[in-house]
Amino acid sequence: MTSSTQAPSSARRYARVLSIAGSDSGGGAGIQADLKTFSALGCYGMTAITAITAQNTCGVTGIHGIPPEMLKAQIDAVVQDIGVDAVKIGMLHSPEVVHVVADAIRTYQLPHVVLDPVMVATSGDCLIAQETVGVLVKELFPLAEVVTPNLDEAGWLLGRSIDGVEALELAAQDLLRLGAHAALLKGGHLPGDWVVDVLAVQGDPQGHRLQSQRIATHNGHGTGCTLSSAIAAQLALGLPLTQAVEQARAYILGAIAAGADVVTGRGHGPLNHGYAPVAQRVLL
Repeated sequence: MTSSTQAPSSARRYARVLSIAGSDSGGGAGIQADLKTFSALGCYGMTAITAITAQNTCGVTGIHGIPPEMLKAQIDAVVQDIGVDAVKIGMLHSPEVVHVVADAIRTYQLPHVVLDPVMVATSGDCLIAQETVGVLVKELFPLAEVVTPNLDEAGWLLGRSIDGVEALELAAQDLLRLGAHAALLKGGHLPGDWVVDVLAVQGDPQGHRLQSQRIATHNGHGTGCTLSSAIAAQLALGLPLTQAVEQARAYILGAIAAGADVVTGRGHGPLNHGYAPVAQRVLL
């Protein structure tokens, strides 16, 4: 069975992006950040919620997993009616949930899958069971167009710390050896006045360095969720991967800068996702 990814040739439609991720009650990350990002970039956002979290800018106080059969039902309902042009995958807390998502991607041949292997929240709270990590790599890395771990997540996946830009580039290549078609390794946790990310792609021996001046702010909650959802949105709009990553980075830098001095809560505040929204959703 294939997804209804193509509307009739005479129909006008939105670029459709499905987020399969956890809910953030504080609104700064997860499903909530994804939907804000999709709208800001002119896409139509849909969701399949994997878990409900009780969290705010200070941390996570509770996680309640959605039953796998209900997750499957959400994906089926969306794909069979509306269709999907790109998928962003975030928090997958258990092996059973990973299997549901992988089966759906294969069954419906879902395009442009962006996998953000969410493992640790900005506050430092763990969001994934240890036994899930190996299943996620085996099942979803080969199905994703790009994976987008941060330093902590990449260190967990590779079993080592990453302490500099050269180590960042080596780690990005090693992520490809785990089965990823492309890996965007985010270096925001490295010290320094410049933030360096590395995009590695299978078949391209030269990794692409993407760098920008660091923006001073305490409001970084949801940065990884926002970047991965922005990449998915740009892929849904038809951009090739490298350009999609570049445009997504430009969007997130603007969102960070626009919300840098805004106070929301007592901890790590969110970005300003709507700092420069499009006038209307893009019609394809």
